[in-house]
Amino acid sequence: MKVFAQAIPGVLVLEPRVFDDDRGFFFESFNQAAFDAATGLARRFVQDNHSRSAQGVLRGLHYQVAQPQGKLVRVCAGEIFDVAVDVRRASPTFGQWVGVVLSAENKRQMWIPEGFAHGFLTLSESAEVLYKATDYYAPQHERCIRWDDPTLAIAWPVGRTPKLSAKDRNGVFLDAAETG
Repeated sequence: MKVFAQAIPGVLVLEPRVFDDDRGFFFESFNQAAFDAATGLARRFVQDNHSRSAQGVLRGLHYQVAQPQGKLVRVCAGEIFDVAVDVRRASPTFGQWVGVVLSAENKRQMWIPEGFAHGFLTLSESAEVLYKATDYYAPQHERCIRWDDPTLAIAWPVGRTPKLSAKDRNGVFLDAAETG
């Protein structure tokens, strides 16, 4: 596995070793020992999530103020623009973001540490996103930052207004957000 550090320390892109031949491909999508060795992290994953979204759907920017979740995100069908935003107020990179394209084709994964908000935009006709989380979903602690917060200035690859849930439409700006 190759590991690519991103502009914000702690955010990583992981590229698995893929074995291709005339029958198709094989790769190990997750191996705890390999993850720990390649990243220098020792995280315990307790929950796997799977979502399917149509083209133009934007989910996020979500995080939990208690029981923060580290997330290992990958795409098994389609393509997304995946974003991590540092919402740790004491961090020198508070309010900064990293965005990468994850797809079934490139098989890359993004590690998003605890203390980050996460969101993604579906670029393909549809996309299926899988992610492992280091803590359980706790709806009472979930918060949402607006995807279009001008202080974040995320360069979403949108040609029109994305499709949002009511929760995401009602997200707050970072300066008013409850964060850690």
